[in-house]
Amino acid sequence: MSTELPIREKPVRSPCVSICALDEADICVGCQRTVAEITGWSRMTNDERRAVLALCDERAKASGMMFSVPRG
Repeated sequence: MSTELPIREKPVRSPCVSICALDEADICVGCQRTVAEITGWSRMTNDERRAVLALCDERAKASGMMFSVPRG
């Protein structure tokens, strides 16, 4: 019987930047999360949170709020 405690991963932090306002598509202009993603954040696993962060990244790029410079 092992007496070692399982390694606990720290919770993935919220992307909230305290600019809380919804756009016409009900996406927060500050963090790029939907209302459902914001309200469900505290109950999400770290894997679910990472998936939401990836969606936020895609939304920010698609909306022009974030852009990437091609490496060349």
